[in-house]
Amino acid sequence: MAKYHSLTADQVKAGDRLPELRYRVTPMTIIQGAIATRDWQPQHHDHAWAVRVGTKDIFMNTPTQGGWISRFLSDWAGPTMRLARLSYKMRSSIYPAALMTINGTVTKVYTDATGCNWVDLAVEIKCDNTVCTVIKATVALPQKAGAESPWKRSPDRWQVGELPAFAASKA
Repeated sequence: MAKYHSLTADQVKAGDRLPELRYRVTPMTIIQGAIATRDWQPQHHDHAWAVRVGTKDIFMNTPTQGGWISRFLSDWAGPTMRLARLSYKMRSSIYPAALMTINGTVTKVYTDATGCNWVDLAVEIKCDNTVCTVIKATVALPQKAGAESPWKRSPDRWQVGELPAFAASKA
């Protein structure tokens, strides 16, 4: 059985860069994402239709981008990370053949009144040299090795609604 890396809050500080995730997008990537999310809109699977209505090709849908963002965060932090909130703005479509690159930076690390450890992140998806999506995320991490997992917190100790607002950005 594989042993997974699990990041803890005491290992993270503002300014840390997350390891980059690079992936060459294929038509199948886009189509499978649309199928998995039950998005039957033709712009996500029918090239001729997409071109006829004015796009250059089929393009990745919103939930599939959310899946890639979640994968990026869990690849970085490991299975004890718990995603608390996610906000993203799509600026440009993600088309087949693009080299999709996801990168991110830790913007803030803090602890709430219940002892939950939060990490705010600024993430972006680029395709080739174009910023396609700008993301803000907050994740919960255990304080240190052997500490309580955010997944084991009772609802009264999972205070997502009381988190401070995301910092303003140019996004």
